[in-house]
Amino acid sequence: MATRQALRVLFGMGVTVAWMLGSALPAGAETLHYKSYVWMNREDIAVVDEAEGHTVSLAQRGGFYVLDTGEVATIKRVSLNDSTREAGVSTIYETIKFVDGSTIMLRGQSVRSRTAGVTTASDATSEIIKGTGRFAGIKGTGRDKRTFLPADKGEAGSKQYGEGTLTYTLPPK
Repeated sequence: MATRQALRVLFGMGVTVAWMLGSALPAGAETLHYKSYVWMNREDIAVVDEAEGHTVSLAQRGGFYVLDTGEVATIKRVSLNDSTREAGVSTIYETIKFVDGSTIMLRGQSVRSRTAGVTTASDATSEIIKGTGRFAGIKGTGRDKRTFLPADKGEAGSKQYGEGTLTYTLPPK
C-alpha cells in the first residue's frame, strides 16, 4: 500500500513539474512563407546632382501576399530609396493586414540591383516592430527577395513579385 501511495505522489510531482516547465518555456519560433505581388501607388523622385543617375525617392506601394497556408493578406509599403545607375538601398516600412483585421508591421532595409538605372531585383531583411489582433506582442524578423517588372504606360511605377519568410514568436496566451 505504501508503494502505491509513493507512486501516486511521484506521478503527481511529475505532472506538476511538467506543467511548470511547459508553461515557463517560451513557444518555439513559427514561420510564415509567402509569395508577393506589389505595385506602385505613388513615387516622388528628386535628382541628386552629385553624380549622373543619382536619385532619392519616397515611394508608396500596395500589394498582397499569398501565404503557404492559403491565407491572403494585403500590404501597404512606404520606402525611402537612394539609387545610382548601378545599385540602390531602401529603408522600408510595411503593414501586412489579414482578413480578420490582424496586422504585422515591419521596418527593414533593402539592397536593389539596377541595370542602366532600372531596378531589376531586391533583397530585403526586416524586423517585426508591432502586431495587432492575433499577432499582438509579436517579435521576429523577415527576409524577402523580389524581381521587378517595368511599369506599363499610365502606371505610377514598377511592379514586383517575389517570395519571403517571416520568423516570429508570440507571447504566451
